[in-house]
Order: sequence, then C-alpha cells, then structure tokens
Amino acid sequence: MKGQQKNVSTPEEYIAAVGERRRADIAALHQLIRQHAAELKPFIHIGILAYGPYHYKYPSGREGDWFRIGIASNASYISLYITAMDENGYVAERFKDTRGKANVGKSCVRFKHLGDLDEEALVKLIKAGAEAAEKG
Repeated sequence: MKGQQKNVSTPEEYIAAVGERRRADIAALHQLIRQHAAELKPFIHIGILAYGPYHYKYPSGREGDWFRIGIASNASYISLYITAMDENGYVAERFKDTRGKANVGKSCVRFKHLGDLDEEALVKLIKAGAEAAEKG
C-alpha cells in the first residue's frame, strides 16, 4: 500500500497527524466506523488507522497480521480498505455501483473527500465489512 505512513501509536494521534484539509474527513470516517462496526477494535498497523486485527495463515505456510478495515490519508486521496470477503467475494467491490466520486478496487475505496461518497452506501459497506469479518 502506497501512502504517507504516520509514526503514531493511537487512533487519536493518527487523526491529529493528518493534514488539516483531510482531518475532518478522516475523523468523520473514523466515527462512522466506530458507530457501525463498534466490534472491530481500532489500532495502528503499519502507520494506518486500522480496525479489527486478525492473524492470517495461508496453506503455503505464509502468515502475518492485518486488519479488516483501514483508513489511510495518502498524498492525493483517502483510502478506505475493506479487506473482508464473504461468499460473494470482496466486500468493497460491491460498492462500485454506488460509489459516488471514488475509485474502487478489490478491497480499497479511494476518494478525495468524504462528501464525494454516498453516506448510506458507505454505511452499508462498513457494516458488510464488519459482518464478513465476524464470519471470517
């Protein structure tokens, strides 16, 4: 993941370290996640504001630690990572049709301003990511 990793240790420090023009959007997104995915513990992982830590292990033996949902403030956009999958595939990909002004990949929604996104669809995405995390 490309991004401007922050040298912080708490979600509050992360939000405070974000540039002024994005701080309100990051804080509002953090609150949406806390409200609609409260069961996912917030933490900092590789300089990203993350929620829902989990340990993965592939059949090959490769393993590591990651997160279910993450927020990163990058040079020209905000990334919202929804790394959960369910029986229908990557949760974030289902956001493509309702994304507003965003670029959507398999597990990442990139946008310039939170107001560019449809809030109702965003809340559904966060909830679906949290629900898939509970199952996985």
